[in-house]
Amino acid sequence: MYKAGSIVLVLILLLSGCSFFEKKEEEPGDEAIVLQPDIEVVAENLSVPWSIDKVNGTFYISERTGSIAKIENDKMERQRVVLRKPLAEAAEAGLLGFVLDPQFAENHQAFAYYTYSEEGQGQFNRVVVLTWNGAEWVEGRILLDRIPSAAYHHGGRIKIGPDGKLYVTTGDATVPESAQKRNSINGKILRMNLDGSVPVDNPFPNSFVYSYGHRNPQGLAWIGETLYASEHGQSAHDEINRIKTRANYGWPVIQGTERKARMVTPLFQSGNETWAPSGMAAHNGKLYVAALRGNAVREFDLEAGRTTAVITGLGRIRDVYNDGEYLYFVSNNTDGRGTPDEKDDKLYRVLVRNLK
Repeated sequence: MYKAGSIVLVLILLLSGCSFFEKKEEEPGDEAIVLQPDIEVVAENLSVPWSIDKVNGTFYISERTGSIAKIENDKMERQRVVLRKPLAEAAEAGLLGFVLDPQFAENHQAFAYYTYSEEGQGQFNRVVVLTWNGAEWVEGRILLDRIPSAAYHHGGRIKIGPDGKLYVTTGDATVPESAQKRNSINGKILRMNLDGSVPVDNPFPNSFVYSYGHRNPQGLAWIGETLYASEHGQSAHDEINRIKTRANYGWPVIQGTERKARMVTPLFQSGNETWAPSGMAAHNGKLYVAALRGNAVREFDLEAGRTTAVITGLGRIRDVYNDGEYLYFVSNNTDGRGTPDEKDDKLYRVLVRNLK
């Protein structure tokens, strides 16, 4: 590993913005000075990386182009993924969420979310089990299929919660009203057993729906037993939400600081600024969130009710992962919307204690 040359220099950043925490509102124009920490490059030349997972010191990173990057002992191996359906080529589509089975050492399995095209029928997302056979990842059991898709708003984040259930985010697929329909699986956070069945304690009978009223949720993280999610707003107004079972998060009826009975206003929202928040991780009661359009890793201090960009200058950031000592994150400059250098995209790491 080696330090990113552009980060070794001390960078002083002037930030201004607007953040909201429950009922407390802060006016735009609050300023903070951030001292950039030392950052190491772990791996280079990733191809539109999307989701990070790690086991026993080895990283597995999904690449939207349809492969898994395995990074072990500072060496990267690109592993083939054999899927039953062709990956869609729409913006933001492809091989998205990826998480290893808790029994990966024994069963060599993982869960994945991908967008596919079906000739004559359209575009969909599905949640599947992948198995590593020693040479490639092969799609096996389908847990959820034909999640409606579109040019944008695929959702795609999957995580295993502290309750052992699989959580899945779905976007509204550019049909905003679907987010308010509980019989639709679009614009939702879904919860399922690892075998693809509906948990008996889900809030709605025989339904995967855990929460609804989401536009394009992109990140999930837990602090203790409490779930938090990041979400892309419309024309800014990006959100960080505390997720409660059965709750309605308002899209498209409310956004930003707007309020309506039986709908949840976000803990934080970006006002007229755009973060485009993606993957999330938690550490010591704080949330660390990848920001795409915001070109940063943002820290969200839940107790203080404020947010700060703690890492900048590396372009678009797609996902973050915390192992207790280090915060790992991947850039996403090769996704067609960034400005990649010749070795992008990269996996980076920084000591969490150095994030001030």
